[in-house]
Amino acid sequence: MTFHVSLLPNDVLSMLCSSEDPQKTGRFLRLPHPRTGLPSLFLSSSDTILEVQAVDASNPRSWFVGEQVIADGKLLMMLPVDPTFLLIPIFRCLVPEDGSLGTFQPPDDLFEQAASKLAEVPPRTKDDTKTISEDDVLYFSSLECTKPALTRICDFQDLTPEIRVCRYSSTKVVEYLRKKADGLLITGVLDNSRTLIRGLARDGLMEDGNEKLLQAARKKAACEIVSQYTSTEVRLAFMKSYEEDFKELDTYLRRLEDERMALDIPKAPTRGRKKAGTDGEDARAEKPKRKAEKGSAGVEKLKKANINGMAKISTFFKKT
Repeated sequence: MTFHVSLLPNDVLSMLCSSEDPQKTGRFLRLPHPRTGLPSLFLSSSDTILEVQAVDASNPRSWFVGEQVIADGKLLMMLPVDPTFLLIPIFRCLVPEDGSLGTFQPPDDLFEQAASKLAEVPPRTKDDTKTISEDDVLYFSSLECTKPALTRICDFQDLTPEIRVCRYSSTKVVEYLRKKADGLLITGVLDNSRTLIRGLARDGLMEDGNEKLLQAARKKAACEIVSQYTSTEVRLAFMKSYEEDFKELDTYLRRLEDERMALDIPKAPTRGRKKAGTDGEDARAEKPKRKAEKGSAGVEKLKKANINGMAKISTFFKKT
């Protein structure tokens, strides 16, 4: 049996140790990652889903737990994730390539189509055997936390009191991401980041008179944090929705960067530069003669001594 050392929330630990049914005790799923689209491991329950991340050392290591040695030195971290982010790549694979909005269908039908399409994607490398199974996608669709997440990224229509259909909406995705960014600003999470504060101070945004630019910079930082968990296409659409909001800030930062680059440009060398002569031959500029270094006080005193009549030192080494 393979053992691993893991860090996870207390409530999730209690869930895993519970003897209740699998729907409540959790199950490992392999789903497309919201940023890369690669098959990634998640731990799910009825109302919680965690991303499983492995922190691996560069050199081989082991763990000692009591009297037991765990050969695999990886540290597994299980962190809560918004299921809405996991739904985005699942439903995006159904978006028509011609740019149309697609058709409204019952949610169960959309999940079945997405599960079938994702399962057909082969591994990206020969050594990679990780793939997404239809069963994992369909199990994810049955979780209680998935149902409210579905309403955040889809448009719905009620055909009858019993039949409700939906389709993926990129507009609603952007709106939800904007709410996530606003939440970071309202809760003050960004204000606890020393890295962010240092960056704002370095760019001069915390100086008097730059209050408007400072607010725009804080909002942009929140957007960049949220967009780290999205694909390139979603991130571009999300940031484009703030194009006017960040226009003045972007102009300020570009000007600041140009000034910094100008200060880093080295001056052109003046010595050793070649110049063309009248006869077609290159002549080097004359270098100033190096001034002889002055000796110590004792050496200078010996230079002034009167040596007339003194025998040379070589006479003491002649054969007799």
